[in-house]
Amino acid sequence: MKKIFARIWAVWTAIAFFSTMVVFFIPFLLFVYFLPDPKRTVRFLSFARVWMGVFLPLCGCPMRIKGRQHFAKGENYIVCCNHNSFMDIPVSSPAIPGGNKTIAKSDFVKVPLFGLIYKAGSVIVDRKDENSRKQSFGKMKKVLADGLHMCLYPEGTRNKTDQPMKPFHDGAFKLSLETGKAIIPGIIFNTRKIMPADEGLYVLPHPIDIHFLAPIIPLDSDTVASLKERVFNIMSNYYAANAKS
Repeated sequence: MKKIFARIWAVWTAIAFFSTMVVFFIPFLLFVYFLPDPKRTVRFLSFARVWMGVFLPLCGCPMRIKGRQHFAKGENYIVCCNHNSFMDIPVSSPAIPGGNKTIAKSDFVKVPLFGLIYKAGSVIVDRKDENSRKQSFGKMKKVLADGLHMCLYPEGTRNKTDQPMKPFHDGAFKLSLETGKAIIPGIIFNTRKIMPADEGLYVLPHPIDIHFLAPIIPLDSDTVASLKERVFNIMSNYYAANAKS
């Protein structure tokens, strides 16, 4: 019965997402899309927070945020989030205070309407294209230079293992060392329960929690490996200690 309900709820969630997206798209196109960055991103996020504030409760997944005080006024950060589900991106971007961009795969760029919205809030990367990966690093530096936060998922892909987190890739930590920007961990809970990675058409209503932790400042003695290990241990331990079965 649980799986049958989850399939039905997934259909309702899809209807809620696309119907609210169509309503959101009109003001997005009129008042956001043609603006230059970083103003476009800041305004996009203000609209997206309203959109997600409607969509998430409609699908029974209200968002609860803890730790916003760690974002100091006038500072911008590299935000590292864990990645368990497709639900993580629509949660993390509006939850982060202020303007921010998310690293995102190129797969959805060509989807009508949604592709335009997707690009506005993201640094797009084609992971199969080495040149695209190199260019995306420069674009992320530009995001930070513009005073925006840069949100990354250092696990790379969704965590389908039984471990709190998968091993991290180097990108976020190389970016931190080269720009001097501190890393704020963002720990997302419950999205794996809502939309498990291996279930296909499956959504269960459940509140989503995201906890932002204190900034981790790169040290002069840090290497990519040491900074990555430090952030991984903090995030993995926090997730394991606070996740509820």
